[in-house]
Amino acid sequence: MATVSEQTVSERLDRLYGNPPGFAGWLSAVNHRQVGARLIVTAFIFFLLGGIESVLMRTQLAQANLDVLSPEAYNQFFTMHGTTMMFLFAVPMVEGLGAYLVPLMLGARDMPYPRLNAFGYWCFLFGGIFLYSSFLFGMAPDGGWFAYVPLTGPVHSPGLNMDFWLLGISFVEISAIIAAIEIIVAVIKTRAPGMSANRIPLFVWGELVTALMIVVAFPALLAGSVFLELDRKIGTHFYNALEGGSSLLWQHLFWIFGHPEVYIIFLPAAGIVSMIIPTFAQRPVVGYTLVALSTVAIGFMSFGVWVHHMYAMGIPFLSLAFFASASIMIAIPSGVQIFAWIATIWTGRSVFKTPFLWILGFFVIFVLGGLTGVMVAVVPFDLQVHDTYFIVAHFHYVLIGGMVFPMFGGFYYWFPKLTGKLLGEGLGKLNFWTFFVGFNLTFFPMHITGLLGMPRRVYTYQRGLGWEVLNLLSTVGSYILALSVAIFLWNVFASLRSGTPAGPNPWNAGTLEWATDSPPKNYNFLEIPTVSGRYPLWEEQDIYSGEDIDARANAYLVQPHHLHRATQGTTPLYAETDGIIRLPQPSMLPLLLGFGIAVVFGSILVNLIVPAVLGAIWSLVIITIWLWPHEGDFVE
Repeated sequence: MATVSEQTVSERLDRLYGNPPGFAGWLSAVNHRQVGARLIVTAFIFFLLGGIESVLMRTQLAQANLDVLSPEAYNQFFTMHGTTMMFLFAVPMVEGLGAYLVPLMLGARDMPYPRLNAFGYWCFLFGGIFLYSSFLFGMAPDGGWFAYVPLTGPVHSPGLNMDFWLLGISFVEISAIIAAIEIIVAVIKTRAPGMSANRIPLFVWGELVTALMIVVAFPALLAGSVFLELDRKIGTHFYNALEGGSSLLWQHLFWIFGHPEVYIIFLPAAGIVSMIIPTFAQRPVVGYTLVALSTVAIGFMSFGVWVHHMYAMGIPFLSLAFFASASIMIAIPSGVQIFAWIATIWTGRSVFKTPFLWILGFFVIFVLGGLTGVMVAVVPFDLQVHDTYFIVAHFHYVLIGGMVFPMFGGFYYWFPKLTGKLLGEGLGKLNFWTFFVGFNLTFFPMHITGLLGMPRRVYTYQRGLGWEVLNLLSTVGSYILALSVAIFLWNVFASLRSGTPAGPNPWNAGTLEWATDSPPKNYNFLEIPTVSGRYPLWEEQDIYSGEDIDARANAYLVQPHHLHRATQGTTPLYAETDGIIRLPQPSMLPLLLGFGIAVVFGSILVNLIVPAVLGAIWSLVIITIWLWPHEGDFVE
């Protein structure tokens, strides 16, 4: 039981790290858990919107020659479905999980740049609203989520539809890059003393490699988007072949981002798998070092496979052979991870709770998607199934199997950490089985329709081609998937209202996020934890004592009289105490800066120069105020 003095210190710290009262205080929040939770919830709302779009498309394709959607509406829903799932759901979701969980796993009080973290959220929110506002004007993007030129250039897409897409995506990319920088610095500089590089939780490894990939990959798409918008707005010729440009330039820039994007999504999900399996097998993960090195290897190799999306573009055969080899080889480190996870389950004493079921489902779906991935890496086979529904089936098995199944497992696993309540087991199992059955019923028949010649991106088809029954099965499966998501939402609402209290560590997990209350106090940890292994809660040690702790730094962080938020700074490799990082208080500056940039993008959309200039001036003023030196911004 805490002493009176400890309770007093805890209350003071909780107030220091909390938000000011009222709605303005809520808007000014910069705490990593609040920003992370907002990212998670907002990304899930976009997931629901993308799911609604997919159900409407599947309804249109349930039978031949239906007219549920017009060709124009189908193209808009098709474009926004892919855009939503890739840009507004998948990346923000994994970064939201990282923003919430990484400091807790590292034993830190907060992210090193909390205001920057909050600014990234507002960019994401405003960018998503910007994209979806296009529906209100009847100008939703309609050139596909890949936006191939010249079809999306000024000649073939003269309206504002693709301008909404290009500017909205650029806005969202700013958010992704900001969050990635935040995660990189947090992992390098704010780990608990003793958490050397070979003790970092595998989820954190996944987030770190993903963040580094985002910093490298996203600027390529950002540059490509700017080039295309310049072509559309002021008549440049980056992609105009008649004026010396190249339409292939867009495909190269897009897929230099687009294929690493698959692994940007997958690696944090693989980190979730690496956290859940040891907990429910009740033993450390087998081959920790190999799994971590495989994560790094996948990050490197993912930048050498983008051309396998372009086999039919007339690229020389020698180049195709290189990219085909790289596309096959990247399955090796993924296989290493799969076998390490299987070995962990095999040698442990598995407890079949709902989070673990989602991970078992991940094994089945992702391995099937990986097998078809090796198939389409082979040039002759890919040329046969290119732009057919076989490819649609393949990448949904990879993306949903590789990301969504672990994500739901992570929701069930960490929901107690976020809310203090357990999700219902009965509804959880029903959620899993309806999702598993619905997913396979939706996407497995697409392999066959693809082999039968059904092309991608068509809004209808003729009778007598042998596709009707298979498409009907896929549509029924999509309705079952929608039912499964509705079950999950009901489980969440029911658990928030009357769920079973979780306690601090309901799963008997071994990593630091479970060393705090559920949900944690505003300051996360009262004292600096110290670790001497990969699973400190299983090693029966006192994580608040040890020779790695700097007594002066610990005393500074525990005492709230300094009136500064702060967290520990540690060295990059061995995580030795390296000073105190002072953190800023809650601020409206991130919201105001996000608003200023939104004004600039909106003004560019409709060619309003004066509001764009005013928005830019507003943003520069906010940045100046933000960067003006304050005592609380320095590192000791």
